[in-house]
Amino acid sequence: MRVGHGYDIHPLVAGRPCVVGGLEFDCPAGPEGHSDGDVVLHALCDALLGALALGDMGEWFGTARPEWRGAESSRFVAAILASVPGLCVVNVDVTVVGARPRMAARRQEMRDRIASLLSIPAGAVSVKASSGNGVGEAGRGEAIEATVVLLVEEPR
Repeated sequence: MRVGHGYDIHPLVAGRPCVVGGLEFDCPAGPEGHSDGDVVLHALCDALLGALALGDMGEWFGTARPEWRGAESSRFVAAILASVPGLCVVNVDVTVVGARPRMAARRQEMRDRIASLLSIPAGAVSVKASSGNGVGEAGRGEAIEATVVLLVEEPR
């Protein structure tokens, strides 16, 4: 068994699609980034890579890699999982921090989406959200951030 931790933050920019946890939200601003800027899936990828000691998102999908420009972050998750056949994700714990978009109404949908990407039951995925209470860039609605902790069982 191995534990992984991931973190990501992106500024919110007017006119960009707002994709968080593989879901598009109705929001006037979205995460800026080389890809879709999905902080949850980026943190998930870093947690997977960290658990496996395989580097980080920048090494795998960085801005120097034009083939990933504008990519849906679900493609990053799929690429990492494909590189380690037989990997079993045991559970995932996600925390999203940001004044916008509001997450509560779609939390179960996000759990289902992440579970689907990882081929695990939704009951093995926890998604929590905090407004940031007006503190920092995320709390003021200028950015959005996410942390992910997960447990994986290496293939035998």
